[in-house]
Amino acid sequence: MLPEAEFVHWWFATGFLIIGLLLFAEALVGETVWRRRPWRVYLWPSFLFLMGVLMWPVMVFYTNSTIHMLAHGSWAQAMMLAGAAELGLARGKLRSPYWSLTTAGAFLVSAGAILLHEQNGWFYARAAFLHHVIGWTFIIGAVFPLARAFRPGSVAVRTGLALVFVVTSVFLYSDRDVAPIFGHLSPLAGAPHR
Repeated sequence: MLPEAEFVHWWFATGFLIIGLLLFAEALVGETVWRRRPWRVYLWPSFLFLMGVLMWPVMVFYTNSTIHMLAHGSWAQAMMLAGAAELGLARGKLRSPYWSLTTAGAFLVSAGAILLHEQNGWFYARAAFLHHVIGWTFIIGAVFPLARAFRPGSVAVRTGLALVFVVTSVFLYSDRDVAPIFGHLSPLAGAPHR
């Protein structure tokens, strides 16, 4: 028996929350203190890469249409690419700060995939609303990895990047397949869940 779809969203919400908290901790203590323990540098890029790897089984086992498979596949590739680039930067194999533009690109690919694969309007159900909100959050949030390429030491940029992940995790934790949004539920959506 497959778990309900919101459980998969909650698993990824936990991953995004961990990434956001790690980035926030790094921004709070500063890069110099964070790098005193060499293994800490690899934490959030490793989680991002692992989430990309774990998106492949989601694509195979938890999708019900071709457009969902394409969306989840593009997310998997984008997260793996961004995680690999960030791991290369952390290791010192990639030296240019412009490699963090891959994370901005991953944000935009993810936003495009999440917006394009949601075929219902904003007020169809809570899941449809959250897909739209998450997509636009990633489009706006792409500013932070973009700015990080030009201002890698900025605390504000690092904090903003962390907040994008934390806010996205809150949205994913709020996901329900069929639940009303703002008291409204399309009659075509089906029976609401608690």
